[in-house]
Amino acid sequence: HMGFSSDVMTPGGPMHLTLAFNPSHLEIINPVVAGSVYARQVRRKDKDKNQVLAVLVHGDSAVAGQGVNQEMLNFSQTRGYGTGGTVHLVVNNQIGFTTSDPRDYRSSLYCTDIFKMVEAPIFHVNGDDPEAVSFVTALALEFRQEFKKDVVIDIVCYRKLGHNEQDEPMVTQPLMYRKIQQHPGTRKIYADRLIAEGTLAAEEPEKMIAEYREHLDKGELLYNPVLSGHNRQFSVDWSPYLKKPYTDEADTSIPVQEVKRLSERLTAIPEKFTLQSRVKKIIQDRAAMGRGELPLDWGMGENLAYASLLAQGFAVRISGEDVGRSTFFHRHAVLHDQLRERWDEGTYAPLAHIQEGQAGFQCFDSVLSEEAVLGFEYGYSTAEPNELVVWEAQFGDFVNGAQVVIDQFISSGEAKWGRLSGLVMMLPHGYEGQGPEHSSARPERFMNMAAENNWQVCVPTTPAQIFHLLRRQMIRKLRKPLIIITPKSLLRHKEAISSMEELATGHFQTVIPEVEKLEPKKVKRVVICQGKIYYELLAYRREHNITDTALVRLEQLYPFPAEEFGKAINQFPNAKEVVWVQEEPRNQGAWYWLASRQHLVNVLGTKRKLLLVSRPAAASPAVGYYAKHNQQQKEVIENAFGPIHDATPQSPNV
Repeated sequence: HMGFSSDVMTPGGPMHLTLAFNPSHLEIINPVVAGSVYARQVRRKDKDKNQVLAVLVHGDSAVAGQGVNQEMLNFSQTRGYGTGGTVHLVVNNQIGFTTSDPRDYRSSLYCTDIFKMVEAPIFHVNGDDPEAVSFVTALALEFRQEFKKDVVIDIVCYRKLGHNEQDEPMVTQPLMYRKIQQHPGTRKIYADRLIAEGTLAAEEPEKMIAEYREHLDKGELLYNPVLSGHNRQFSVDWSPYLKKPYTDEADTSIPVQEVKRLSERLTAIPEKFTLQSRVKKIIQDRAAMGRGELPLDWGMGENLAYASLLAQGFAVRISGEDVGRSTFFHRHAVLHDQLRERWDEGTYAPLAHIQEGQAGFQCFDSVLSEEAVLGFEYGYSTAEPNELVVWEAQFGDFVNGAQVVIDQFISSGEAKWGRLSGLVMMLPHGYEGQGPEHSSARPERFMNMAAENNWQVCVPTTPAQIFHLLRRQMIRKLRKPLIIITPKSLLRHKEAISSMEELATGHFQTVIPEVEKLEPKKVKRVVICQGKIYYELLAYRREHNITDTALVRLEQLYPFPAEEFGKAINQFPNAKEVVWVQEEPRNQGAWYWLASRQHLVNVLGTKRKLLLVSRPAAASPAVGYYAKHNQQQKEVIENAFGPIHDATPQSPNV
């Protein structure tokens, strides 16, 4: 499973070879490889796709059976994901992996028929004929280099010992394995052929075998093309990020004048470029924000983060479904000329025109896929530490379509393989009455996998927070995946705003303490929350003139900011009740993780009571009826300030 890389000498000169680190989940490595290849092509400015090549090795059952292959093949000729063609080697041992009858493991004649969707040439070749395999491989490579399309080599062969070395294949494949037992084997067939042709004398094959084994017994390499100390032109230095202790600290501020300059560039539109009326108003408002006439909204804060990083030399890549505009109409990183004459032109990305000599900016609306696209972006991020790689889900609910990538790579890649990644995942989340398919990014799952500082889980609630969070991801000498539980309704909320000074002088706050002027000694209850429910709690407190309850926002769920959390709570020495309030059902969201890990209790001690307010435990993330949603939301808000009937006391001894 461990990957490896070497520089080797070839007849054409030095070549860098990389074997990808891959889990036992068959075929899932394929989009990861594609992303890594794409990143290396971008680094080399290899627009012709001549310099970096992906070679994928498949099994006959898995290539036909695993759906991620269809998703990945759909990348083939796209702008944001195509690598100029992949060479696919199918080791077709005709035994499948978990079936004993070919009628059960595919519906097509050939296991390679899936590749017909991209019109890839498919060469079926006899694995007992090494020269034919060599010829077809050379032909396939020449095809790929000439036409920049996928090509397939189906090596029809057999496996002498069945599925694995402990298997007894005769149990389920008696006919095939009687024939295999009688089969002389590839080496013998080829040796007999060379003797018959007169290429070798009769005794030479056995002599060659004996010499070969003698070298192996001595531990000698018969062929060693590996170059030691070779200085590659396009190598990447990961050393600044290796074995670094985790820290939340980073200077992410930029001068006010730079904020204004970047704002001007973000709102400069080419002449004769006609914007759609709503987009035009957004750009005009952003220009006013840059002049200090309006407070910054979420879209402006996010775009300024990208612009500032590009100006500092960090490249930016944003990928996902509808990310150029954004699902919720807030980003507008790619603008569209309403009077364009051709469908394939008339777009403008302000972030690509920040200044001369800036770093590269990519923004691609992805194919409609979660698993392969997220795998691709993870692979890209593992090859490029100096680029902010962002994948955004259309709704956070759909991220579980890529659960294998999250489990096998993003959460555990560093622990298993020492593989670093700075990938950012943006997962729109929030209970707004849209039902169980459009409410929850399942934050509990990310919290469940949080350990050993493997990643960061953050829930920013202001434009300044998303600005500093994205900048922190690059500026720190640390590369860890970042899971951002992003808002939907907050994107245009009148209270979710920031000033220019907060960008110029601030930093990412892992905890935002009470922001209104309360008398600390009169506060009896502290409510802790995360995400957009804060603004609903704030509105309720103002409406009812409540002065004995403080509101504290936990903006970073993991790694848990115990010190900052303690400071925020200890401002209120007489508060005997600390209440965790969440929109999610009690068996979902961050509650179980925070409670089970004792993070909250360890800070609060024994003198304060920790209570929970949430929706009731539920099998589904959210209810389907809008009226029922409103009733539940109302109860959560009211319970946060009133008597808590569904209390869950916790103590250090639990």
